[in-house]
Amino acid sequence: MTPVDWNSCPRAATGLEINVVADGCVVYDPSLDRVHYLNHTAVVLLELCTGQVKASDLPELLQAAYNLPDAPVTEVAGCLEKLLDEGLLH
Repeated sequence: MTPVDWNSCPRAATGLEINVVADGCVVYDPSLDRVHYLNHTAVVLLELCTGQVKASDLPELLQAAYNLPDAPVTEVAGCLEKLLDEGLLH
C-alpha cells in the first residue's frame, strides 16, 4: 500500500463519475475504465480531497462531520492508502 504523506494535499482524480446507490456510491474512473464501490464515508473523504486540504486535517474533518468522540486517524490512513492505490487520489 502507498503510505500516506500527511503533509500532502491529496486531490481526487479528474473525470470521476460518482453515482449514489443505496448503501454507498459507485465511482467510475474513465481514464482506467474501472468501477469502484465506496461506502459513504470513503466518498466523503474522496470529496474532501480537493488539493486544498492537508491530509493531516482529514481525520478531524471526518470527526466533525460524523460527531465522533475521537479523530479516526488510523481509519482515514487506511482509506487514503486504498484510494491512492486504486488511482482515485493523486
